[in-house]
Amino acid sequence: MATTVQAYGTPAAGEPLVPVTIEWRETGPHDVSLDILYCGICHSDIHFAQGDFGPLLVSPLVPGHEIVGVVTQVGSAVTRHQVGDRVGSGCMVNSCRQCENCRDGQEQYCLNGHTLAFGSLDRDGTYTQGGFSRAVVANEDFVLRLPQSLDPVSVAPLLCAGITVHAPQRRWGAGPGRHVAVVGPGGLGHLEVKMAGVMGAQVTVLSRSQAKRDAAAQLGADDYVATGDGTAFQRLASTFDIILNTVSAPIDLDAHPGMLRRRALSPRSASPPRR
Repeated sequence: MATTVQAYGTPAAGEPLVPVTIEWRETGPHDVSLDILYCGICHSDIHFAQGDFGPLLVSPLVPGHEIVGVVTQVGSAVTRHQVGDRVGSGCMVNSCRQCENCRDGQEQYCLNGHTLAFGSLDRDGTYTQGGFSRAVVANEDFVLRLPQSLDPVSVAPLLCAGITVHAPQRRWGAGPGRHVAVVGPGGLGHLEVKMAGVMGAQVTVLSRSQAKRDAAAQLGADDYVATGDGTAFQRLASTFDIILNTVSAPIDLDAHPGMLRRRALSPRSASPPRR
């Protein structure tokens, strides 16, 4: 039996979010049901709601993919979670789990198409809805158990923005003895600065002007360089092991690779293990 849930969604692309009622499928054998505590707001939510990524496949569309909640029900075959667990759910909620990419732990590259947190056709033929709602149903494999010690408000953005910057840093071995450059200390960049520092790397923030120097220092950056006049690219040639660009505005991408050290071309960590 479907579950009726109160939410905020848009009835059509470009329309504002309004109170709506949606239905979730019955909790299946491998599903968990969550009461949502918090959900972050990502710019992708706005793009989807405005129709920037294409026509809406479902109306109303309920965005939200940085979800923190409490498990209220588990399916009969669920092994990873139990009622009362504090959990998180991110931008992807399903995949075929059978193709080569899925078996390699790379479900985002599912050859049969992954399922996004909202506005996406799921394997059971229903359309997903997001976290701007009271509750959600998701497959257990795409739900993460969260330590009780973490602040749930702060955790929510880590389920998209956080993993966006953590994954490449982990992949390319940010840590002691590595020098990381963060291009743009904005929404993603400020998380990157903090994470790279916690991982033990030396962190330099690159920004076009001096406007964010104090903010970068407060985040723990070791150095800050304004690149607006173009001279920094020569001065910093062969300086960094990792450069992560978080800027959405157009910048001269061709100017940045020259600041990488030659030995930075090989990742330190292995690919995810084959499942």
